[in-house]
Amino acid sequence: MAQAVMSTGNDELDSKMGGGIPIGSLTLIEGSSGAGKSVLSQQMIWGSLQKGLTLTLFTSENTVKSLVQQMHSLDLEILDFLLLRRLRVYPVELSRLGPLGLRFLLQAMKQTPGEGLIIDSLTSAIATLPAEAGLSFFEECKRLCADGRTIIIILHSQAVNPEALVRFRSICDAHLQLRTEGDGKRVIKLLEVTKVRGGGSATGSIVSFDVEPGWGMRMVPVNKVKG
Repeated sequence: MAQAVMSTGNDELDSKMGGGIPIGSLTLIEGSSGAGKSVLSQQMIWGSLQKGLTLTLFTSENTVKSLVQQMHSLDLEILDFLLLRRLRVYPVELSRLGPLGLRFLLQAMKQTPGEGLIIDSLTSAIATLPAEAGLSFFEECKRLCADGRTIIIILHSQAVNPEALVRFRSICDAHLQLRTEGDGKRVIKLLEVTKVRGGGSATGSIVSFDVEPGWGMRMVPVNKVKG
């Protein structure tokens, strides 16, 4: 039976997000290049599939084959879910569509079945557009969420106008921000749970992790990052 949240499949990570992302939420995952945005979204895809959800991924980052290979390298197996149509993957070249990209994507989202929709990433579609166009897209996504869909949008923070980014965040029910920190010897990824509707004490949680081939996301105690 499907769950009431989108889960990462990692109890420790879910707990930092108040138990997971509630179904019906609009979530923004943002961060700089290499901060772990796609890895986090892939972890959420895998965890949610394990919990019984049906998902659709619109990706400008992968082909179906490269996604399967990438997630396999993280011990996140999705091939069976693809064969069972529990996961649908649609590669999209949003940058080539220009101003029509957002309209095309929104129409595809409305016609696609499943509880969860993930966009990795929206950056190329809105980076060169007026802020109002991006804002209108987020508002339309919010309306889809009101009908019971759960939408996760991934953005490269530095490619979007800061003022527009603030407005996008305000529309979303959940906001997860990623960054990297290093001491010259190692680089660790940090996830800050800025907002989760209904998450209560989850807000403000910071999770440090690294990514290991064959293992995936591995939580790292904050004191080890600082020390």
